[in-house]
Amino acid sequence: MEPGVGAPLDRFRSEVHAFVTAHAPAHRARSGVRSPENAEQYQELQRWTADLYEAGYLGADWPEEWGGTPGHDPRRGVVVAEEIARARAPMPPSGSSLAAHALIGFGTQEQKARHLPKIRSGEHLWCQLFSEPDAGSDLASLRTRAVRDGDRWTVNGQKVWTTNGQWSRYGYLLARTDPDAPKHKGISAFILDMTLPGVTVRPLREITGTSDFNEVFLDDVSLPADALIGALGQGWTIANTSLSQERNGVGASVVRLQLAIEDLIRDAAAVRLDGHPALEHDDVRQQIARLTSEVDACALLARASTAGHLAGCGSPADAPMAKLYFSELNLRIAEYALTLLGPDGALTEGDPDAIAHGHWQDAYLYARAYTIAGGSSEIMRNVIAERGLGLPR
Repeated sequence: MEPGVGAPLDRFRSEVHAFVTAHAPAHRARSGVRSPENAEQYQELQRWTADLYEAGYLGADWPEEWGGTPGHDPRRGVVVAEEIARARAPMPPSGSSLAAHALIGFGTQEQKARHLPKIRSGEHLWCQLFSEPDAGSDLASLRTRAVRDGDRWTVNGQKVWTTNGQWSRYGYLLARTDPDAPKHKGISAFILDMTLPGVTVRPLREITGTSDFNEVFLDDVSLPADALIGALGQGWTIANTSLSQERNGVGASVVRLQLAIEDLIRDAAAVRLDGHPALEHDDVRQQIARLTSEVDACALLARASTAGHLAGCGSPADAPMAKLYFSELNLRIAEYALTLLGPDGALTEGDPDAIAHGHWQDAYLYARAYTIAGGSSEIMRNVIAERGLGLPR
């Protein structure tokens, strides 16, 4: 059965909708994957994360020992992500979820007991320390080194594009431990205490005017031996396994597109062209209709991808196709919205004369990031061609 179909899931969706409406943070989430802008929003995010775990809407796929739900229906995770997106509420930090799945799958009992309860309580946020300046789409080329020094590890290197790095207590770190091994084999996973000496977090101010990403510098950072997750050299497997658990965001992405179309229709009725609402013009209605049709197609593609994954018969190209379609369509919607607004599209958030409070400008400035983050569109096309269609490299 497809996600969101059937009476049990419909009842569950109504329950989640009521919960999210009652408990979501007061501030509306901005476009994209964003970090808290101040301490108040950070504390709200902690509280919101804790509420979702406490209610069983997050972490239901964890082992029962650590708070999971026996017989968990994985389709429910899709519903939760969709309802959070529909409420325009912030998503809980993905770094925490990725780290939790790495610990559940490969961590020691001591590591689980120390960290999983504080992820559930929202006390500790985690960031994902994977990408580097010269190792983004080709992650296996990372050069951050972890060298064994007695009963400790000494880490040197740099990470970048680290979402929530400035707020995180721990980092889920990939580092090279065997420089002589093939590049996919010489990587290990570690728990990094972000408060350790030698860890420097430098927020990156983006074109949106906010700092959602960070650079993280690691200079002779000393980690205890028990910071290693899993076996030595197992980092690539651990990373891919934890990433494969995160499929709920596909449905949430489609909801964001559907909301964008709703916003576009609303604002097209407010904008005036030749003295009339823009929505009364045939060409405007036709363009919005075309974009709406593409959103419907994207929804079907995402649903097929999720259904195939849950049934265990998906193609390696499914998720890349859904990601590629979403990110490029999201950009086209934002571009058209700014074109429709004309000169008013230059007005920033907070300007009292800005249509939709300047939302479209922020959405447009962030939209390009979606075509790069999580694998650029060029890389996605290569994956689809090679793994999905069997074409040569």
